[in-house]
Amino acid sequence: MNLEFSEEQLFIRNQARNFLSQECSARVVRNVLDTDTPFDRALWQKIVDLGWTAMSIPETYGGLGLGYLELCVIAEELGRSLAPVPFSSSVYLATEAIKSWGTEPQKQHYLPKLAAGELIGTLAMNEGLGSPSVAMRIVDGRVSGNKIPVPDGDIADFTVLTARDDNDNVGLYLVDLADIAIKREVLASMDPSRSQARITFDSAPAQALDEAGETQLTELLDRAAVLLAFEQIGGCQAALDMGIAYTKERYAFGRPIASFQAIKHKFADMYVALELARANAYYGVCALSSDAPDLPLAAATARVSATDAYYFISKENIQVHGGMGFTWEFDCHLYYRRAQLLSGLIGTQPTWKENISQRLI
Repeated sequence: MNLEFSEEQLFIRNQARNFLSQECSARVVRNVLDTDTPFDRALWQKIVDLGWTAMSIPETYGGLGLGYLELCVIAEELGRSLAPVPFSSSVYLATEAIKSWGTEPQKQHYLPKLAAGELIGTLAMNEGLGSPSVAMRIVDGRVSGNKIPVPDGDIADFTVLTARDDNDNVGLYLVDLADIAIKREVLASMDPSRSQARITFDSAPAQALDEAGETQLTELLDRAAVLLAFEQIGGCQAALDMGIAYTKERYAFGRPIASFQAIKHKFADMYVALELARANAYYGVCALSSDAPDLPLAAATARVSATDAYYFISKENIQVHGGMGFTWEFDCHLYYRRAQLLSGLIGTQPTWKENISQRLI
């Protein structure tokens, strides 16, 4: 199995890194945190203009027709920069669902607009914190009930949601969030630069995706797990680099604290966690791009290792900064917040660990 990216893919990564280093500094993230703005609209428009929202969409529907490898290198750089935009909700989840299981009219309506940034989508599958069960039902083409938390649910134009039909089968449905039968409430979030919402549906019209049930939902989440793993390792690398840079400059007893053995051990543990997550993410994207039969296991492994690594490294980054690391003025908390938010975006860590166990049987 080839775990290396091509020259073209590395070029995309480097261009994305250069762009985000100029356009998405910590100040940009803090501007979202310090205001009531749910995301950075100017940055989002620039990302759209670069074609990132169109990368995985077929050319037939106005996209670029690129693959998952290209999308993963973009995901890593977005994670590195903590970009305050709804990229994962709209691209990894909503776009993937419509591209894979939408009817032809649905594809023709939604995909060109998603590619052009005219629409933002999301996935609404949770009906309570830590609750993967689906109780919401479709009756005569309409849906009622609550979804909470919905990532970027306050800014999305539409959602793909899970609901049960008359035969108690779980399906995927498209719902326009501008409908008057829908109410949205912004929720307090660990990371306000990536918003969460409660969405209440009161007999809202819903369109079924084509033959999309629990199997398709699992497949969608497996794909998103790999893409999010790259976003997480991007954040891991940035937090690790931040800690290293600080400890080289911070002196105690006449020496940089990076020379102390206890600090070296911390960084060694952080590096090992990152490289384990990176290896699993690479394995996951190779399985994803080749549609390998071991994708379910690879995706779950990538998800678990990347989530563990991001939490650990963002936490240790705070520790190596000492008392300063706990202050609002330092940027350590930005990575810790994002690590916590991403850890529950498509299911909790215990759920994904259970997936590994089941997929090894």
